Amino acid sequence: MSLSLPSLLLIALSLISVATAAIDQRLVGTWSTKSNKVFTGPGFYDPVNDKLIEPELTGISYSFTQEGYFEEAYYRAVANPKDPKCPKGIMQFQHGVFAQAENNSLILRPYGVDGRQLFSNPCKSKSSVYSRYNQPEMFQRFEVIVDPYHNVFRLNLYKFDGAPMQPMYLAYRPPQMLPTKTMNPTATATATGGQSTGQAASQSTGNAKAKRGLDALPVPLNKNAIRRRQAPIDADKWWWIGAGITALGGVGYLCF
Repeated sequence: MSLSLPSLLLIALSLISVATAAIDQRLVGTWSTKSNKVFTGPGFYDPVNDKLIEPELTGISYSFTQEGYFEEAYYRAVANPKDPKCPKGIMQFQHGVFAQAENNSLILRPYGVDGRQLFSNPCKSKSSVYSRYNQPEMFQRFEVIVDPYHNVFRLNLYKFDGAPMQPMYLAYRPPQMLPTKTMNPTATATATGGQSTGQAASQSTGNAKAKRGLDALPVPLNKNAIRRRQAPIDADKWWWIGAGITALGGVGYLCF
């Protein structure tokens, strides 16, 4: 049985005991990539109406606090080599807790029930898929330097395999973030829970955009969404069904 990368990362995080160090004060703040249009906080995800707010341009933003909380906002375009005119779009939001290890690595553990993802493929469907998203992350190392060209603080993050991410530049200090607690609690919500049962919807992706901000929020991307919550699995029910099938198989074996 082959395991996916997220599964391997979850196993690694659960098995490895990490010696934590004090959080580097230089890491604290909100960081954003060169587009300077994607920022964590209420301008990207509205937890009250449960909607992601589309920025003007693609980009990535991370925020970190001295107390060990993080938040991330992704807005990416995925190229389509077969049809360059049909790129895909992905928006992702996560927040939770993180730890800085003595070897300068960062381990991010999101609140499983709060993460959100919006995936769109406009050339195949007029609707987008809105779902929960939960992806623990590990950065092999990080560094904060003064960018020699822009003369501002720059954050360089290196993925678990050492590959560099897009450089991010300091946008806010103190960081611009949503509440650091679980915002969409469920009966089984935990701070570092695994994949939650999905909340999926088809969403209309209108072309109109409005100014981003608290006073003038755009039309929600999921304004026409039909929300479907998966019913929890009844373990007792499936145990009895399995026991019944096993018993019938035994009777059939004896009879035939």
